[in-house]
Amino acid sequence: MRPLLTTVNRGLRHPRVWGIAVVWMCCVAYVLFQGGKTSLMLLSMVTLLCLYLAIAGFSGVKRAQGVRRLSSGQDHEELLHAGDQVRVKLNLTIPGFLPLPYVVVREMLHRHNGESWSFKESLIPSMRGTGELSFQTPPLERGKYVFSETECASEDIFGLIEHRGTFKASGEFRVLPRTVFIPYWQLYDRKSRLSGPQTALTRSRRETTQINGVRDYVYGDRLSRIHWNATAKTGNWKSKEFEHESVPKTILVLDALAGSYPHGEAFELAVSTTASLLDYGSRERMGMGLLTLADKSSFMPPSESLIERQKMMHHLVDIQDNGKDATLLPGVEKIARQFPQGAYFVVVSPQKDEKIIELLRWADTRGMTPCHILIDSNESRQSKEWNAMLRGRGTRSFTVAHLQELPTVMGGGSV
Repeated sequence: MRPLLTTVNRGLRHPRVWGIAVVWMCCVAYVLFQGGKTSLMLLSMVTLLCLYLAIAGFSGVKRAQGVRRLSSGQDHEELLHAGDQVRVKLNLTIPGFLPLPYVVVREMLHRHNGESWSFKESLIPSMRGTGELSFQTPPLERGKYVFSETECASEDIFGLIEHRGTFKASGEFRVLPRTVFIPYWQLYDRKSRLSGPQTALTRSRRETTQINGVRDYVYGDRLSRIHWNATAKTGNWKSKEFEHESVPKTILVLDALAGSYPHGEAFELAVSTTASLLDYGSRERMGMGLLTLADKSSFMPPSESLIERQKMMHHLVDIQDNGKDATLLPGVEKIARQFPQGAYFVVVSPQKDEKIIELLRWADTRGMTPCHILIDSNESRQSKEWNAMLRGRGTRSFTVAHLQELPTVMGGGSV
């Protein structure tokens, strides 16, 4: 009953509805005072028109429903990364038996930081009141996205009154940060003169004699690695999987303070750098943890679990540079008891002042190996002087200006 009253109230506010009502009253007066077949015919035509407009107002797009389907256009990938586009298909169902000349559909896509995009398309529904609308979003950046209510608008066949309706179709997805492949990280090179005493990795991690499982055969595997029992059971070549040497755990500290970043692109570069390092740790089977210093600081302890690594990546989707603390050290000291001994302490931050030196010195006194990844898109002279100063203190420092340069920087191509 309430939707009916709402529709009536909206209709009474429309100026054209009152104009049609005045025309109908004039036709009634014409029949009463003039009479004749002409007046009756005119009144019948106007009455039929009013009935048509009333039925179209209570049905049609007012009760439209839809189902939204999202896809990335790449069947081999389930997760969306920054820069990907999303294909949207919206199947509309408009109840009623009256034909509609066209339907204008407006979609609103909202990002978690307040940004929004509007998509407006038109379609011609079939005689059964069904139709399909397809469109593609622009390349999307990291974040959580959700579609708001879909708005439909249509006019009657005479173009007298426009009818509108809304419905809610589920449509929510997440876009992971932009990442780049890092083949090698110089921090773990035991031959590096700046490596700490806890370093236990060579350029490629050596395997132990402890069997950890079975994997698919890779061209080039030695005959001694073939797992004959698994090969006979499955019918496919299988190889033995050995455990790797243990390495110190790594803690990635992401600076998400509001005053640290001059613009949003610098913060996105810091998030992408952190996500790329997490991918590297996942491939190398290293225990990596994540500490984000934001409005609500969060710490995820180091783990080699794929599930924990996915939680870290999804946490980076929602992170924003909204931290209010003036310094980094107080936020770290609150959870210092959870840090493992002898871990790598990698700080990703654009700051190059006493706050960072204090934080790196604190990590060194706690038995950890500090490292600073400096985010500086301008590659200023101060960054080179900063790196030279940290090298003099025995602390490794990397300067990242663009995400594409990260593999070269991490591999020792530049410092």
